[in-house]
Amino acid sequence: MSFSSRTLQQAALGCAVVLGAIALRVFRAKRRAKLPPGPPGVFFFGNLFQLSARVWLNFETWKTLYGPVVYLDIAGQPIVVLNTPKATADLLDRRAGLYSDRPRNIVASEIMTGGLLVVFSRYGDIWRRMRRAAHEGLNKSVAHKYNAIQSKEAILLTHSLLENPTAWDTHFRRNAASVVLSMVYDMPALASEEDPKITLINDFVARLVRAAYPGAHFVEYFTWMRYLPASVAKWKRVALEQHKQDDAMFRGLFNEVADRVAQGDQRPSFCATLLEQEDRHGLNEKESAWLAATLYAGGAETTSGVLAWFLFDMLSFPEAQTRAQAELDAVVGRSRLPTFADYDHLPYLRALIKEVLRWTPVDPLGVPHRLIDDDYYEGHWIPKGTIVIGNVWSMNRDAEIYGADAHLFEPRRHLGADGRLTGVGAGTKDEGHYTFGFGRRICVGRHVANDSLFIDCASILWALSIEPIMDASGTPVLPSADDSIDTGLVLRPPKFQCAFRPRFPDAAGIVASTKELTA
Repeated sequence: MSFSSRTLQQAALGCAVVLGAIALRVFRAKRRAKLPPGPPGVFFFGNLFQLSARVWLNFETWKTLYGPVVYLDIAGQPIVVLNTPKATADLLDRRAGLYSDRPRNIVASEIMTGGLLVVFSRYGDIWRRMRRAAHEGLNKSVAHKYNAIQSKEAILLTHSLLENPTAWDTHFRRNAASVVLSMVYDMPALASEEDPKITLINDFVARLVRAAYPGAHFVEYFTWMRYLPASVAKWKRVALEQHKQDDAMFRGLFNEVADRVAQGDQRPSFCATLLEQEDRHGLNEKESAWLAATLYAGGAETTSGVLAWFLFDMLSFPEAQTRAQAELDAVVGRSRLPTFADYDHLPYLRALIKEVLRWTPVDPLGVPHRLIDDDYYEGHWIPKGTIVIGNVWSMNRDAEIYGADAHLFEPRRHLGADGRLTGVGAGTKDEGHYTFGFGRRICVGRHVANDSLFIDCASILWALSIEPIMDASGTPVLPSADDSIDTGLVLRPPKFQCAFRPRFPDAAGIVASTKELTA
């Protein structure tokens, strides 16, 4: 069957008309669809100068003025802030395929970490394989493999606080780093925070944070500079050299485990699990080494930060400390330290830890997401490339979820009338807070982190009373959350002093003897 030239021309014209009509409809729809509401900005810079050091408080204010979804323009970069669990679940959870990317960071992510630091990695095949491997090595059903390590470290931490209470922050940092090193690389407990392994990883994290800080490198704004040769671009030369050094360090740590596994040493560690399952995940040596590095770099700093807030909260809210200690006395008694066997019988203590994570999250804005394509939400247009921030601070203190006292520290909000833990907060995956993140980017190590926090806090509260120091007039000196400091990776409380006192005469001796038995 054949068509005349005139017929073909008519058909082509008809198609062009239809396609033009569709394109015009899409264009008009975008013109009609408004951006979400937000504060007015200034020419070129937009809302840049309206952001303070504690920007989550700005966002909290704008929530009351503009609603759950707030639009900002930061020197041409569109940003959307999600302030409610509903908006966050609708977008970051239910539309995760669109919202699971990360903003591009040329120096910190693409060059310094080769795109392999999972928390910064772009959404794609490598990220999926690494995320799947991390989930299988750290999910709730296998987290118990690390309980022996966590228990031993909790005893060492409690003993350190008894021996040298003024250095509590150092003890927390050593404990968190040692737990992660043991879990990830099967290393023995670290003796000191000054251990070179901690120094090296702290240096890596500090360099990464500096490189990722907005304005640190012009290449983030003038992306063509990415292709400058290293010989004429010092920033690129330095970043490449640092990647080379860090890659050698992380591969060396990973290959130490590989050598032990090859010799038949099958002690549990995350790297050992990666090696056992390498065929299924399809990760090469470098990808596996950097996946392990991600857990090391991120896990230690966040856990020590939460422990610092735990101490702050026990000073600030002594009634919660007293109630948790009464529960420990009733369940554990005073002849032994708590263990993971007590976990199900200590609901108030677990609620207290949830409240520590809720009341002052160590990452009040989470890690930003990036929208892969244009999207529409409740009549508003969100353009492709928008950076999307889940305001964890606002959601963790949402009065519609946590009640009129959401701004107060109250562990009992996580307990039902029967005294059992209850799932407060929609979309929290039973965590009771939003601190671990959202969607496909939710913290993959949260189950292991919860276990570490449980045994650490249980051991400390069982053995010690945490008390404020007194000034010259005998008045308790309490720290203020308004003075919290941000070290770059996590939000920490201000430096403060406190006193530790053994709760009963045999406490110090039991801790010391238990330490000897587990050495």
